Amino acid sequence: MTTVAIYSLKGGVGKTTLSINLAWCAAERSARRTLLWDLDPQAASSWLLGCDTTHNDAQGVFSKAISIADRARPTPYPRLDLIPADESLRGLDRLFHELDKKKRLAKLLAGLKDYDRIVLDCPPGLTDTADQVMRAADLIVAPVIPSPLSERAYRAVVSHLGGRTPVMPVHVMVDRRRGLHAAAVERHPDWPVIPMASVIEQTAAKRAPVGSFAPRSEGAKAFDALWRTIELRLAGRDV
Repeated sequence: MTTVAIYSLKGGVGKTTLSINLAWCAAERSARRTLLWDLDPQAASSWLLGCDTTHNDAQGVFSKAISIADRARPTPYPRLDLIPADESLRGLDRLFHELDKKKRLAKLLAGLKDYDRIVLDCPPGLTDTADQVMRAADLIVAPVIPSPLSERAYRAVVSHLGGRTPVMPVHVMVDRRRGLHAAAVERHPDWPVIPMASVIEQTAAKRAPVGSFAPRSEGAKAFDALWRTIELRLAGRDV
């Protein structure tokens, strides 16, 4: 079992879109038993996958004698389960601080032995929750919009980690017709690219991963390619 965290210091960078599409690719394209754990109190991943996001006591698994495996729910997609979020996670940073257990999330993840891949949809910011994620993840995927502020936020994450956990930057919402975007992609030719595309925006409208409703689209191909790159990284191969 390996854990991939989708994390960014900034909000509004397409983190949730990445999370559900990569989790779907893991389950569908790689036939992995996959769990998407929504740690964001906005519960966007949970909502997009059709889950009721009210009164789940999502924070309870961190402090109570609740089996984390029992919180996993099936989604409409084979081999893909979800641990949903809700507003109770707004107090998660304070709880982690009070518990003073630096590897609480890692310990819970170690008990999820029924899965091959776990994808974490993380809240933004350098918080106690972020520190828990950074200790628990095997790989952090960091979405970066081609802009100076977004790239600055990415560098701050890398600096904060200090090499503890591998980080894979991904350019997202890329419109190569824009000079700023084209220049950013040229500066980092080794970074995977997810394009700005209407079909990707339909993820929210259809409440479904792109590959499930537009499998031949450029958006679906981009997510497939990114997931293959992640699998190679997880396998320890140089890409």
